[in-house]
Order: sequence, then structure tokens, then C-alpha cells
Amino acid sequence: MKRTIILLSMLLLACYGYAQIVYYDASVFPLLGKVVDNGGPRYERLPDSLKNILRTPLWNLSRNSAGMAIRFRSNSTRIAVKWEVLFNNHMNHMTDVGIKGLDLYSLEENGIWRFVNSARPTQKENQTTIIANMVPKEREFMLYLPLYDGIDSLAIGVDSLSAINQPATNYPVREKPVVFYGTSILQGGCASRPGMAHTNIISRRLNRECVNFGFSGNALLDLEVAKVMAEIDAGVFVLDFAPNASVKQIKERMVTFYQIIRAKHPQTPVLFVEDPVFTHVLFDQEIAREVEERNQALNEIFGTLKKNGEKNIYLIPSSEMLGKDGEATVDGVHFTDLGMMRYADLLCPIIKRFIAL
Repeated sequence: MKRTIILLSMLLLACYGYAQIVYYDASVFPLLGKVVDNGGPRYERLPDSLKNILRTPLWNLSRNSAGMAIRFRSNSTRIAVKWEVLFNNHMNHMTDVGIKGLDLYSLEENGIWRFVNSARPTQKENQTTIIANMVPKEREFMLYLPLYDGIDSLAIGVDSLSAINQPATNYPVREKPVVFYGTSILQGGCASRPGMAHTNIISRRLNRECVNFGFSGNALLDLEVAKVMAEIDAGVFVLDFAPNASVKQIKERMVTFYQIIRAKHPQTPVLFVEDPVFTHVLFDQEIAREVEERNQALNEIFGTLKKNGEKNIYLIPSSEMLGKDGEATVDGVHFTDLGMMRYADLLCPIIKRFIAL
């Protein structure tokens, strides 16, 4: 009888919304997208020891939580969140949801991650219910963190009579993650919401953890970043720095950056990605020249590496990256969701070939 009363109470609470929401600190749940123990705040991407070594803009960007996600399991009828961002950033070409919001996905029975809803920010401190009125059953969830801001605090809310637990499945697979290095585009600019950054799309499609070392305007082949990447037992490294690095920087630093990684990972595939053929190169002759010169420098150095006997390195041409319709960017450079999907379409089959080995 007592069990029946409890079950009826839970049903009434679920149906009529009388259940209170109880919040749990997200720090007790697995954090995907961060595999380096930085000895500092949980939601920052580079080791705290580099704070006074890196260039200031690079360090500040490393405090953005791009590519990170919280994994948990719950039978709650509602999922709510409280979060405070570090900077409360805002930009005129990217949504606030993409910059400093949260994105919830649920794992379906077929192993595919399904978008649930977003948490839209309104200020530095935020609180909202992402989804409500769900059937009370066990679900696996993944909560993506902001792309262009950091997290100061984060709590996940569920019905008071429900449970929230550690994930029961190892999806995305955390062993041998795919490690990306790149620019503002790789950091997620300008996806409409965190789950649409291409590294996050690739992670879901391949069900493999991805690590995002995208630094807006600052993928200048800083060797300290290469040293951090080299400490990760990666399945694939993807180097997508060409949109930021000058021809001079490519010529001076590309080989050394690569060699730092290769010294620790002699067999791991390393993919070099060309500078995208941006949609406005048909009109802006200066941009067209810059793209051509950077890609020429990248190709020449890659060719030299191959000639010198380097194995397991691959160059990804960018000619088909954005399609031919000119509709894949928000400002001629930064990708819309369409651009992000097309980038993922280009890289996913290539990466899948290597991580399946």
C-alpha cells in the first residue's frame, strides 16, 4: 500500500507540476571535451600553469568552454539549469545562445543523439527550465556548454522525487579522442547554439569525444598549445590554423608545431586543413589573394614533410568545404549552422576511417 501511494504521488507530481526542482552541482558529473588536468578552474581548456606564459588574448580565450559537455542520466520529467558565465560576452554576428547558452541532447535507443532544447541566457546569472512534461523514464543526457564565454558555476535541476545519476553508457566514447586545433570557426563561430559547432556535430555523429582547442583570431601556432595537445592520447589530430596564421607564421612555426605532437605520437594520424575558400573571395580580391597564399604555403610545407618521409599525415582540401551556393557563412567568413554541417560532412568520413582502425 505504501509503495502504491508513493507511485501515485510521483505520478500526480509529474502530471500537475507540483514537484519542486532540486539542483545538483554539475561538477559531480563527467565533463567531455576536457582531457587535460589543468590544476585550475574546471571549465577552462588550458592548464593554469600557462596563465603567465601565453599571450593574454590566447589565455583569455582558453577560458571559454567551447567543445565541453556534461554527461548525466535522469528519469526526471523536467530538466532545468542554473549557470553563471564568466564574461557575459555579446557579439553582433552570433546569437547569445551560441555565445553563452547551453544545449541539451538526449541519446535515443538507436544510439543517435537527439536535440532536446536550448537554455537561452538573458544576463550573467541565468536560470531556466530547458524541457518539461516528459514521460518519467531513464534517459541519457548531454549538456553542451557555451562556445564564446566561460562557466563560473553550473547546476542541473530535476524533479525532487526523480533521480539524477552518472551516465550508464560510454557515449561519446572517451578513449582516443579527436583533438582539434584552430580558429574562431573551430571555436564555434558562428553556430546558432553550442551543439551546432562542427566539433560537437562530429562528436555526436562518430560518438567519439572531441577536444576543441579553437581560439578566435589566435590560432597562431603557439608552441605551448602544441605541447598541451601532445600530452593527449588522441586517435586523430586535426590542425586547422590557416585562417589565422600568416604566411610568415606558417613558414616559421608549422613544422615545429607538428614535430612537438609527432614526437609523442609517432603513428597517430595528423590532418592539416586548408584555409576555407570563403564565400566572398569571388568579390574581395585581397581576401582571395590571402587565402591563396596561405594555402600555397601550407601545401608547400606539407609536401616537404611528405618528401622527408613523414607518415600518417594528410592534407584536407577546402574547395568543397562550404559548398557552391555562398550561403554557409554569416559574414563571409564565420560559419552558419549550414557551414558547420558542411564542414562536418567533409571531415567525418575521413576521421571515421582512422578511429575505426
